[in-house]
Amino acid sequence: MPQMGESIAEGTLSKWLKKVGDEVKRDEPIFEISTDKVDAEIPAPNAGVIAEILVTEGQTVAVQTVVARIETEKGAMVSAGAAAPAASGTMGVKPGLDASRAAEAGTVAAVGGGAAGGPPKQQAVSPPSSGQHQSAAAGSPPPRPNGDANSFEERLRTRSSPLVRKIAAEHGIDLGTMQGSGIAGRVTRKDIEQFMASGAAAPGAAAAPRGSSMHAPGGTGGGEHHGPAVTPWAGDVVEPMSVMRQRISEHMVVSRRTSAHVTSFMEIDFTRVGRIRAKHRAAFEAASGQKLTYMPFIIKSAVDALRAFPIMNSSVSGTSVIYRKQFNIGVAVALDWGLLVPVIRKADELSLVGITKALNDLAARARTKKLSPTEVQDGTFTITNPGVFGSLMGTPIISQPQVAILGVGAIEKRPKVIAGVDGEDTIAIRTCAYFSISFDHRIIDGAVADQFLAAVKKSIETFPDAGI
Repeated sequence: MPQMGESIAEGTLSKWLKKVGDEVKRDEPIFEISTDKVDAEIPAPNAGVIAEILVTEGQTVAVQTVVARIETEKGAMVSAGAAAPAASGTMGVKPGLDASRAAEAGTVAAVGGGAAGGPPKQQAVSPPSSGQHQSAAAGSPPPRPNGDANSFEERLRTRSSPLVRKIAAEHGIDLGTMQGSGIAGRVTRKDIEQFMASGAAAPGAAAAPRGSSMHAPGGTGGGEHHGPAVTPWAGDVVEPMSVMRQRISEHMVVSRRTSAHVTSFMEIDFTRVGRIRAKHRAAFEAASGQKLTYMPFIIKSAVDALRAFPIMNSSVSGTSVIYRKQFNIGVAVALDWGLLVPVIRKADELSLVGITKALNDLAARARTKKLSPTEVQDGTFTITNPGVFGSLMGTPIISQPQVAILGVGAIEKRPKVIAGVDGEDTIAIRTCAYFSISFDHRIIDGAVADQFLAAVKKSIETFPDAGI
C-alpha cells in the first residue's frame, strides 16, 4: 500500500485490475485504492507475473503493507491455485502460513513495499494497525504473551485497523466477541460491515451516547444519528459506502455544522462570451490542442472578483480571518463513483490558455484516477458546475476551510427583454445562466457576497475580445 501523502496512514484496496497468473509490465496499473483524499490506480513496480495476492478488495490496510507479490524471474512458473486468496474474504495468506512465513522465498517483488528494481525483501505481513514488522523466524508461530490462548486470540481480533476499530466504537460493537476472517481471526472492515448489514444487535450499542461523533474522520455515517436506527427490510439491498462516499458524507455534514450557509443568485448573460468563444474557438484549439469551454472564462472572471473582494478568498481560524494570498481554484469534477475537486494552483498567474490547459488536464486525470493527493488540496475557492447536467440553479455546500463556493447553472438560450438602440424595450434571444454563491455568514455579509457575484457578472458580460 503506497504512501499517497504525508497525512495518509491507510488506504482501501478497492479493486484488483489483475489476477494471480497475469503478466504485468512495469508501471502498468494493477490495482485501485481509495484514501480519504483521492482514488488512484497503482502501477506495478516491476515487470513479471502476479504470484500472490495478499489483500482482498475492500480491505483497508496501513501504508507500506504488502498487498501482493510479483514473480520477476523470467520464465518462472506460478501456481495460481495455491496463490489465490481464500474465498472466505481473508487477506489471501496460504493455509498453514503464519504472518512471518508469508514473506518468504524466491525472486518476488513486494507490491507497495520496497523500491522498484531492488533485491527481494523478506517482509512479514504485519497486522495493518500494528505498524511493526514481525521478527519471528520463518516457520515459527508468532510469540504468545503470558496468559491463556483465548485472551491472546481476542487481542489479535481487537488489534484491527484504525478504521475497523472506529466503526466498532461508533456502533457499540465488541470486536473481541467477533470471529473475523483475517489472519488469526482479525476482524476486517468487510466482516464488520457484513455484521452491521445483517441487523445483528451489537452489545453496548444502546448505551452509546447520543452525541457520539459520527462525523469524525474515519466514521461511516457522516453525521449524528437522530431517531431510531435504520435497519434493512426483507428484499432490500445493502451496500457499504465507498471510502470516497464516506469522506464526502463526513465533509458535507461537518461543513454545514461549521459555516453559517447563505446563498444568493444572479442571472448572467453569456451572449458576448459565446460569440468570443465561437470566433476564436477553431484557432485556439488548433494552437493549444485544448478544447475551449465556458469554464475558463468563468474561472478568469472569478479570480478577478476575488482580487476585488479578498474576504471571499479567506478562511476562519477561531476568532481570526486568514486572507489567502494564493488564488487556488478548486473545480468540482463529477465521476461515476463520486466527486473530486482538483485544484488549479495560482490561477491568478495563468492566462486563459493556461487555465484551459490546467483545467482539462486535471479533469482528465481525475476521471482516470491519475491525480495525486496534493492536487486536491489547498484550494482557496471552489466552483461547481451542475449546469452540465441541466440543473438551473443550486445551493452548494462550502468546502472547508473555505468560506464560499460558486455554483454554475445550465447555460442556455432564453428570451430576454433588452433595451434597443433607441432605448425602447425589445425581446431578444440571449445565452444566460443562473449563478449562485454560497457563503459563510460568520464573516461575509450578504452585501459583500452580492457585490462579489455582481463583479463576476460584469466581468463575464464585458469580457474583452482581445484575441485568446
